[in-house]
Amino acid sequence: MARHYTTRDFFRQIPNLLLARYFHERDLFRNLDFAEMKETKPERLFAEWLEMPDDARNAMDSEFREVFAMSCEKGFRAILDEAEWHLAGKPDELAAFTEKLATLDDHSERAMVTFLDHREFWKGATLFYRADSLSYWRKRKGFPKVEARVHEDGRTALADSIRTYFHRMEGRGNNCVVETFRRGELDYFFAYPEDYSQRSLEWVSGEFEQRRHTPAFEVIYVYSQKEGTLDLNFRGNPKAVEPLQGIFAVSTLGLPELPADPDDASVYDLNSLRTRGFQFLYEPGSGIERVAVRRMRLSSRIRHGDRIILEADTSKRDEALYDLLEDAGKSVPVNLYNVTQVEIAATVKMAIDKPAKQYTFRITYPNSCSLKYDDVELRLREMLVLSGIEPKEPPKTLRSVEW
Repeated sequence: MARHYTTRDFFRQIPNLLLARYFHERDLFRNLDFAEMKETKPERLFAEWLEMPDDARNAMDSEFREVFAMSCEKGFRAILDEAEWHLAGKPDELAAFTEKLATLDDHSERAMVTFLDHREFWKGATLFYRADSLSYWRKRKGFPKVEARVHEDGRTALADSIRTYFHRMEGRGNNCVVETFRRGELDYFFAYPEDYSQRSLEWVSGEFEQRRHTPAFEVIYVYSQKEGTLDLNFRGNPKAVEPLQGIFAVSTLGLPELPADPDDASVYDLNSLRTRGFQFLYEPGSGIERVAVRRMRLSSRIRHGDRIILEADTSKRDEALYDLLEDAGKSVPVNLYNVTQVEIAATVKMAIDKPAKQYTFRITYPNSCSLKYDDVELRLREMLVLSGIEPKEPPKTLRSVEW
């Protein structure tokens, strides 16, 4: 369920002591006794907040929104991942930091303490959280397992190539900047090309006006040297996906061109899911309790564009969809169709004292998956690998599939 931000609710969630620190560091609200103010009763603070100039309020509100977004399990995991990189080789310091956050009351307090006391972890953590929140990553395999150029020259080369591509092909992207972060064994590249200029209706110092601005759009790469894989997240023309992969191969990996990958179309092997009783495999400690295919799209091998879509309620019976598939097979030769998209529902329990949650995600042939990169969904990705849906080593022959 999406969380909704309001400044008043944010003040309720953050302990008064931390609010006092935040405002006193900016020499604000010195006349307000935060110690006497009841927790979760910020009426006096909110009243004074409303009297502040718009510009000052807006600047602080943007920081509050960041802290609010990070006040969850996903945000906490991102903070710990970034701290692990900064404190590499300092296990005692990392253990002390982790214990410090773990003893706090909730994720709101953990996020605020990190923002106030450990700003060196903040930017990377917020970017990891952003990446974890995105879906529909495009995976490509078959890269040589070479080290990525994460230094300044490599970042500049990648930014220049992305800028040139979008400027020539789409008339945008005149400027671009790339930032890199290490997360475990993965290298993250966040590119921000310049988008088309826009006009928006805004309030500026109490005046309602139309303002012109030039936003950035995102291109995010996640590279695994160990696996020789690249995941790309780009919300734009699908035709740009392969050129962007090629740009990364040349600019960041130092390759002469994007490696030929005839097996790329077989990254996700979905046809095995047509078999009733297909077994999803996962580690005993993964927290995954049950998995069911709830929706399946079949595409004809004979006539382009012909499709069958089956969808079932699997809340009470995991194999409900296969009953539909069996019924469809009585009137349609389903053996002449390939599975080109599935929707999977998984129930995952992450903590003994918390109820299990259901995660629903889609896999679309050849290489699109809606799973994100947070802790739970990484476990689901590993389940796909163990189950043979996402093989670590692609098959040697290319199977023609209509999708």
